[in-house]
Amino acid sequence: MNADADPTDGATVLVVDDTPDNLALMSELLRDRYRVKIANHGEKALAIAAAEPHPDLVLLDVMMPGIDGHEVCRRLKADAATRDVPVIFLTAKSDVADETRGLSLGAVDYITKPISPPIVMARVRTHLRLKASADFLRDKAAYLEAEVARRSEELAAIQDVTILAMASLAETRDSDTGNHIRRTQHYVRALAEALREHPRCRELRAPGFIATLFKSAPLHDIGKIGIPDRILLKPGKFTPEEFEVMKAHPALGRDAIEQAEAQLGTPVAFLSTAKDIAYCHQEKWDGSGYPQGLRGEAIPLSARLMALADVYDALISRRVYKDGMPHEQATAIIAGGAGTHFDPDVVEAFLRIQPEFQAIARRFADDDAALARKRAWMETVSPPDLTPLGVDRGR
Repeated sequence: MNADADPTDGATVLVVDDTPDNLALMSELLRDRYRVKIANHGEKALAIAAAEPHPDLVLLDVMMPGIDGHEVCRRLKADAATRDVPVIFLTAKSDVADETRGLSLGAVDYITKPISPPIVMARVRTHLRLKASADFLRDKAAYLEAEVARRSEELAAIQDVTILAMASLAETRDSDTGNHIRRTQHYVRALAEALREHPRCRELRAPGFIATLFKSAPLHDIGKIGIPDRILLKPGKFTPEEFEVMKAHPALGRDAIEQAEAQLGTPVAFLSTAKDIAYCHQEKWDGSGYPQGLRGEAIPLSARLMALADVYDALISRRVYKDGMPHEQATAIIAGGAGTHFDPDVVEAFLRIQPEFQAIARRFADDDAALARKRAWMETVSPPDLTPLGVDRGR
């Protein structure tokens, strides 16, 4: 191995000078170690520099006809393709003001004529090494940035799949089909976008909050996984005793999410929002809801949005035991609940964007096959159960 070998050997150096003798001198000096390109005026220099592959360094005369060296340097530094190519001015102008101007334009060095060949070679080698190091760091930074983005996307995808899997697990035990998750998720986002500029909804303008709402919404009924089949799958009206059991699902959902947070050991924004939605989406604006009987703005905004989305979807959607209600009828019920069941501002936003709700419902409509599968499953896991609540059935 040659001890004199240098990693910059073979680099491309562009020499720009309008004097043929100077071009010949510099080419003779550099050609044993570097690939040399020459230009005898500024326009040609810019054309060569812009072409692929770009030079690794430019040796640039200042005084040239047409576009002078200062203007060439300025244009090189203004072009994203060539701004990182080091420029060394090689000129007979030796005033401090000239050197200062050259460096202010972005040049890395300033060599005055007549040149000293060892000095020129040393400075060319130094700046090529610096460029190689800078290129390596830029490439490494770009690679790391791309890798972080890739892993972040992968983590987000895993997170999203986990959320949907958890939510789907709860819904496999319910009369809902899986598309209920997707519809309510999109309803909530549509309402949030419609209320973004409302003075009482400033939190919707926080960076990423609406995306967090969208991600959290599928977990609103995760607590239903803890409700017995004979209650959860009952097609008729609950008895007061059954309803008391059903009312436990918000707390069960909150507790499940809290346990997940505890396992992580660190707060996660979407889990915090998911807790609010799971625990409070059955609260009502007038305080008649459950589990806490919260009233008005004491109910988290995320839960107030979910309350309307959940009720609307329950009204319009087909179930194994009922047909869906027409949109107009469901809208009238929602409007009638403003100020009692629902936040009046959320209802007002819903009424403004009704067509968007209808489009979401059509886009994620349940098909007959899904309903048939759900009906068949319910018949196998939920036979008539007349056992009184509280009696131990030996399970």
